[in-house]
Amino acid sequence: MKKRTLGFWEIWNMSFGFLGIQMGFALQNANVSRIFQTLGAQIEDIPILWVAAPLTGLIIQPIIGYFSDRTWHPKLGRRRPYFLVGAILASLALFIMPNSPVLWFAAGMLWIMDASINVSMEPFRAFVGDNLPDHQTTRGFAMQSFFIGIGAYVASKLPNILTYFGVANTAAEGIIPDSVKYSFYIGGAVFLVAVLWTVISTKEYSPEEMKVFEEAEANDFIKEEKPEGWFATNGNIHMRNGFIVLLIGLIASYFIYSYDLKKDLYVLTLGLLGFGGLALIISGFMQKGNNHDNGFVTIMNDFQNMPTVMKQLAWVQFFSWFALFSMWIYMTPAVTEHIYKTLDTTSEAYNNGANQVGEMFANYNIIAAAVAFLLPLLAKRTSRKFTHFLALVAGGLGLMSIYFITNPTAINLEWLPMIGVGIAWASILSIPYAMLSGALPASKMGYYMGVFNFFIVIPQLVAASILGFMVSKFFNNEPVYALFVGGVSMIIAGILTLRVNDTVSK
Repeated sequence: MKKRTLGFWEIWNMSFGFLGIQMGFALQNANVSRIFQTLGAQIEDIPILWVAAPLTGLIIQPIIGYFSDRTWHPKLGRRRPYFLVGAILASLALFIMPNSPVLWFAAGMLWIMDASINVSMEPFRAFVGDNLPDHQTTRGFAMQSFFIGIGAYVASKLPNILTYFGVANTAAEGIIPDSVKYSFYIGGAVFLVAVLWTVISTKEYSPEEMKVFEEAEANDFIKEEKPEGWFATNGNIHMRNGFIVLLIGLIASYFIYSYDLKKDLYVLTLGLLGFGGLALIISGFMQKGNNHDNGFVTIMNDFQNMPTVMKQLAWVQFFSWFALFSMWIYMTPAVTEHIYKTLDTTSEAYNNGANQVGEMFANYNIIAAAVAFLLPLLAKRTSRKFTHFLALVAGGLGLMSIYFITNPTAINLEWLPMIGVGIAWASILSIPYAMLSGALPASKMGYYMGVFNFFIVIPQLVAASILGFMVSKFFNNEPVYALFVGGVSMIIAGILTLRVNDTVSK
């Protein structure tokens, strides 16, 4: 028994929810730094305020994936309950975020908003892997990329569009402009409606059917019974590695404290202590005590035994998303400081520059939507990994080029750098997932898609931790250099793609 080949409109409907999800993310990415600066944040403090977003994903996504693999509702199915709950919460958060009265409230709302979007978004990746046969997965993820591009394009342009209708683009010091507020309101409404469309118009295979598919489809994940004593031995390994990671985290924390380095760096060391050292030690202790039949140990051991392709793609994802996060954090201050020569959030020049960043983000997303269906054709003629390599190199060069731009005309700033970034973005959103889905067991699709997002989240945490330090210590507080570093990182990701063992049929 095999999964049936789906028609165009069926793939359209199952991907349509991403239109709303990406409107939420795009409003966040293009405007949160602006909101933080308006509420009094300094440039060097912006990355640490952003840390809520990746940290939330690190916690939420594998948990949601794990539980969605084990969920079955007679009417809503496996993944759709999570789409719906996440959409409702995210829409509410989008209405509240631009009304944040003070900086700490905005930082907290970013945490809540990102958690809600992640609850809705994470199962969408597994949804494609669940419902499409292998030969359609690249097309399915390309459809998601199309809706991501369209949603992000519209959301990124919303503040500028609203100004054409007389909505104020400036406000008193410490007040979020109405153009940003109304954009978030529109985004919240579209988010809910788009996800509801997917929930109502699609169906899912039952657990019994998925079990048959898993047995019929070959991949490099081999399910095997663990011999007696395996968990005790593995528990010793986890405990040993946990204590090593714990020691590294403590030494690094002491080094930061002794040399009075930026507090942002504690994000990395506390991550090593908590999510690395302590988690491994607890897992080891439970396995040694023969307490291994639970979700926590299962998550830890599945992470340890992830498929080979996933391990190879992890490095590609790390450098790709480090670059993207540098862009999302620093594009607004880089453009306003490097090109418009101002950081005064009440000035017309600053707000014009901030709106132009919205145009830049809109442009790279519409380019991503335009090329989304061309990438599978190129991959079919060459290979998926070579296509991804070309796209990432184009994106890296686009980010680096912003350093050399001094004239903010539309063609120079809003289009030329964003062509490469848009091509890279379309590829990042589709090709790695297409390469990965064929290597995953159907019964763990949601969990492993969640774990795969570790390699999106971890580089964002690294970026939030070290970019502020680098900009202040090495680049004289000039944020445009963070974009240049991001461009180099994306090119490294492209080179690493060439070593991925992508043998799954296209």
